[in-house]
Amino acid sequence: MRWFVAKIVYQIICGSGNHMPQFDEQLRLISAETKQEAAQKAREIGQQEQYTFRNQKQELVEWKFINVPELFTLDQLSDGMELYSRIEEPSDATAYVAWLQMKSAQLQEQRFIEIGN
Repeated sequence: MRWFVAKIVYQIICGSGNHMPQFDEQLRLISAETKQEAAQKAREIGQQEQYTFRNQKQELVEWKFINVPELFTLDQLSDGMELYSRIEEPSDATAYVAWLQMKSAQLQEQRFIEIGN
């Protein structure tokens, strides 16, 4: 068996869909013999994990599977290897960096809480 990283993309549609488009890009680790088998497994995961639910406003929220646009073979695993890279172009760089710092602080806080317990 070989390891692959697949990007599975869902569109998030809330209510009638009259909102800024949202997409969830997930990176999934897939074990398969071939790249074709890995792609098929990733598509099956995408289809199986689409779902709908009602939010707090009782609006229907749908996670609609779009497709698997990227699939990478992991020939060998090594500590610190790059699994995925994406260039982000935010309209407000300062707000983006502040958001990243906040997320990092939350991660550190969670780690501290886990160690303390």
